[in-house]
Amino acid sequence: MRIGIMLGADGGRTDLDGVIRAAQRAEAAGLDNVWLANIFSFDAITTLALIGGQTQRIGLGTAVTPTYPRHPTAIAQQAMTAQAACKGRFTLGIGLSHKMVIENMLGLSYGRRAAHMREYLEVLGALLRGETVNYDGEEYQVHGLTLDIPGSEGLSVVVAALGPAMLRATGELADGTNTWMVGPKTMAQHIVPKLSAAAHGAGKPPPRVVGGYPIALTSKPDEARAAVGEALVIYGQLPSYRAMLDREGAQGPEDIAILGDENLLRDELKRLEDTGVTDFNAAIMDVEPGAYERTLEFLGSLKG
Repeated sequence: MRIGIMLGADGGRTDLDGVIRAAQRAEAAGLDNVWLANIFSFDAITTLALIGGQTQRIGLGTAVTPTYPRHPTAIAQQAMTAQAACKGRFTLGIGLSHKMVIENMLGLSYGRRAAHMREYLEVLGALLRGETVNYDGEEYQVHGLTLDIPGSEGLSVVVAALGPAMLRATGELADGTNTWMVGPKTMAQHIVPKLSAAAHGAGKPPPRVVGGYPIALTSKPDEARAAVGEALVIYGQLPSYRAMLDREGAQGPEDIAILGDENLLRDELKRLEDTGVTDFNAAIMDVEPGAYERTLEFLGSLKG
């Protein structure tokens, strides 16, 4: 199982140089990937393209960039440029975002969610394969468009897919999923089997399963749990994440967070690997002085 870290999902604020330094620290620690949230700060694709020029080896991916505000031809061009800048280390993670963002803030329709994503992936996938796109869907009509971006080959796409229809579209049309607020039971009984069945039915290889989890190496797990619950409270209120927490029987994000000593963290990561998670995406929570550094060092030691 590959191990990476997520930047930006914990609400921490830093400047652009700070984001780049955090990615460099992850690479120095020996981790496999950096995943950058695209919320209301730096554009994740652009930032990762910059990070690509300041790192050598580590994989770089978005977790995730919303689809509705960006036409698939625009995100394809941007992502292919980032892939070239990152010398083939970039993964495009996309997702629907949430109704409160897409409708309430941006004034766009949040309807036809799975159908929207299916059309989006059909156009996007053809562009990434270098095909000339002639597509007529209900939402997107694209004619005679080809993108030619040297160095962009091999770009993979993962989707923040949680519900059955989204998992089916993702398994058929993308390379895997990138999850958040999904506990281990839900991962094993819902996400992995539905996604894998869809990929198998489409004749595709086993999908990539990126599992994002709050995590901290701490000797005070109860205090850490309270801190995580306070910091991530919004994620327990958003409907798509709430549905996953309910499936798990979790009251809030703190109940699926991985908080404790080295043995507990090691056992929980092994449990996730056994469920079919291919990439662990650590949202390191700085729940006490030194927690971030200790947790990063521990995760790096697993790659030694």
